[in-house]
Amino acid sequence: MKNLAAFEPARGLRNPHAQTVVGRIARRRFEPRYDRARLDTDDGDFIDLDLWRGPENPTSLCLLLHGLEGSARSGYMVTTSEALAVAGIRAVALNFRSCSGEPNRLPGAYHSGRTDDIERALAWMAARFPDLPRTAVGFSLGGNALLNLLGREGGGRGLVAAAAVSVPYDLASSADALQRGMGRVYGRRFLRSLREKAREKAARFPDVVAPEAATARTIREFDDRLTAPIHGFRDAADYYARCSAKRFVGSVDLPMLLVHARDDPLAPGSSVPVEAIRRRRSLSLELTERGGHLGFVGRGRGNGWPTPRTGWLEETVSRYISRALQRTTERAAQRATQRATQRATHPDSGVF
Repeated sequence: MKNLAAFEPARGLRNPHAQTVVGRIARRRFEPRYDRARLDTDDGDFIDLDLWRGPENPTSLCLLLHGLEGSARSGYMVTTSEALAVAGIRAVALNFRSCSGEPNRLPGAYHSGRTDDIERALAWMAARFPDLPRTAVGFSLGGNALLNLLGREGGGRGLVAAAAVSVPYDLASSADALQRGMGRVYGRRFLRSLREKAREKAARFPDVVAPEAATARTIREFDDRLTAPIHGFRDAADYYARCSAKRFVGSVDLPMLLVHARDDPLAPGSSVPVEAIRRRRSLSLELTERGGHLGFVGRGRGNGWPTPRTGWLEETVSRYISRALQRTTERAAQRATQRATQRATHPDSGVF
């Protein structure tokens, strides 16, 4: 990316765990300002979309996808929504099934490679706001799912541009990272929420959800006992192999920014398929030395703590999306001018 300031961690926050934890705490200060829309799905379930209240006259829409056990209310979703609003873009945050505050109706929920609900959200946006161009930003698991969608058939799904942050490009290596050292702390935090949902599902769907899922000791074990069997995978290894973003990133053919820190403790920097990304002209890779997982608490304006207007991550994502939209508008204007010139020069040419 041109004219983008390199990320420099805030003083005292060079450690990846400090970046990860402080980034989460700092972003929780901001109040979500959403209006909710519920979409009933054709399989008898529902998904909840949260639309940011502003800007008043948006120039475009941006679909936001959260990470594992997150929601539209996750700090990075809120601050990015506000940063996009400052740029004239209205955020539409998709809550994955079971993450909107109400249990979903079916045994299945969401996973790193599930894309049908993302497509539903995009279709709803296109129908509800047909005149507004659309973009998308995925965080962590949401970024992995977005890359699955955009890379599986090489289609842009009607999107002008996209971005993904702290993606677990290799799901197996991320599962392993959550079983080592400090990674176990993050793993236990995720498991508290996942096991609670597993108990609730096992009580409602005893013939489908094994009660053992509620006693899983690791993320890999949980995926073996619940995620894989419910969603049609042989086991966790099969799920990881089939849904890891590294399989799909090289087929993405629309402008897309990929942001990742080499010291990410949940999605190891070594798992980023750098060469495959750099071979793809449509992709822009911002690979920083530090930043942790969804942290990127940097120096610079303000006090260094991330805000919608001064946070390095928020500014980086919103600037990229804004520039991509501007380039699209300029190209459309150029094509319109060319067509008008052709009609004036050759009125009987049939150009329309």
